[in-house]
Amino acid sequence: MEPGRPRPAKDRIQFVRPNKVFASRTSLREKTHKMADGETIESYVPARLDALPWSSWHWLIVVSLGATWILDGLEVTLAGALGGVLTRPETLGLTPARVGASATSYLAGAVLGALLFGYGTDRFGRKKLFFITVAVYLIGTALSAFSWNFWSYAFFRALTGAGIGGEYAAINSAIDELIPARVRGRVDLIINGSYWVGAALGAAATLFLLDPGRIPIWLGWRLAFGIGAMLGLIVIFFRRWIPESPRWLMIHGRNPEAEQIVGEVERKIMGTQGAAVSDRGYSKTWPTRIRTRTHTPWHEIWDAIVHEHRRRSFLGFVLMLTQAFFYNAIFFTYALVLMRFYSVPEQNVGSYLLPFALGNVLGPLLLGHLFDTVGRKKMITLTYGLAGILLALTGWLFHAGVLTAQTQTLAWTIIFFVASAAASSAYLTVSEIFPLEIRALAIAIFYAIGTLTGGVGAPLLFGWIIGTGSVTALFIGYLVAAALMIFGAIVEAWIGVPAERQSLEHVAAPLSSKGL
Repeated sequence: MEPGRPRPAKDRIQFVRPNKVFASRTSLREKTHKMADGETIESYVPARLDALPWSSWHWLIVVSLGATWILDGLEVTLAGALGGVLTRPETLGLTPARVGASATSYLAGAVLGALLFGYGTDRFGRKKLFFITVAVYLIGTALSAFSWNFWSYAFFRALTGAGIGGEYAAINSAIDELIPARVRGRVDLIINGSYWVGAALGAAATLFLLDPGRIPIWLGWRLAFGIGAMLGLIVIFFRRWIPESPRWLMIHGRNPEAEQIVGEVERKIMGTQGAAVSDRGYSKTWPTRIRTRTHTPWHEIWDAIVHEHRRRSFLGFVLMLTQAFFYNAIFFTYALVLMRFYSVPEQNVGSYLLPFALGNVLGPLLLGHLFDTVGRKKMITLTYGLAGILLALTGWLFHAGVLTAQTQTLAWTIIFFVASAAASSAYLTVSEIFPLEIRALAIAIFYAIGTLTGGVGAPLLFGWIIGTGSVTALFIGYLVAAALMIFGAIVEAWIGVPAERQSLEHVAAPLSSKGL
């Protein structure tokens, strides 16, 4: 839909002026009362959250919730950098195919975890689930250090992935519901891009832990997984201060509690006059009107995703699938390519990952604000298309034999400066374009579909290709990944949603506002 055109009724949230139904300003006694399911209310919670000035409270959210991507980046980088080491007999003695299979196990676990915990996030709340998921991650990564063969390692990696997959649904939904609309795009992209801070930490750690002159090879790879466990404990500590999403509370019959949380945040940010400022600021605005519910029936979830928002579902599927294949095809086999085709020693692989990670961090950081100013459709189309073109060009140079390990790394760094912003925008898109009641589950579904089809198969396929040692076969694989990204750009240009600077309730009306 083009900016400025009338929004179809099904995509438009309905607002009414305050009347005799339950209004957002409640007494202290009412604040302790939990509303009954099916009660019609009016609430200023979404508008008040979007109007908050940026503050240290928002930075706390960014740090404590955004750390999820740092953990994921750390895990994936460790697994990638350890790929070569784990083929040695004094470690686990894996074949290249089994290295790829272990990466697939991680992604398969992430798929199952996303679906299970995604539904739980919408049903039981964002806060409960983002504590459960980080606990699952901690257990999985700690146990990975004690793996004794391929099967134990694959299982523990799957458990770790389940925790991270659940985090994607719980954290993306919580972040988007707490960050003001005017900066939601850049903040979401930067947080997703922090994945590569974890990647850089993992790469730097492997330079020390995989140096046989300092630590024996059989021990170093086990210590590497301890880093993730320690970071996970720090994350749990910081998350204690993050409240439940007021938007989720509003829908689930707990609007007084939601109003109380927003009021406390306003007082923290604007001082003792915060509530008065809020009252004056919202006395002339339209409240959000919804009918409270304890949960969303499966038939309504199905109808919303498959029928009512089917174009958006197709968009989310394509964006997630293409970026998952693109990233996982290259990154999970990064170490194997350097070792097989450029004869880089396994203990030096981490040094090649550092500039690659830097490019991925800088992409969302420097390009993120354009997704809020230039707009979602233009920037997503541009970044997806350009990433595909650059990979095809680099693949051709690789096939021609003109690249070295250093120039190959430089080329990948440039490609993923752009591709990192593109991939982050896929998560931003699926977290914005579906109604509040099914936001976490929608993120989980499209993350799962994209990862299952584009991510699980890619490491297996490229691991097998690298095992053959065929430069031509690997070039063809890169062309397939490039073509998929270009296809994603075309789909975004066709049916992308211009969600920049708009309230989540305007981008996708809550299911509970229908008929009101």
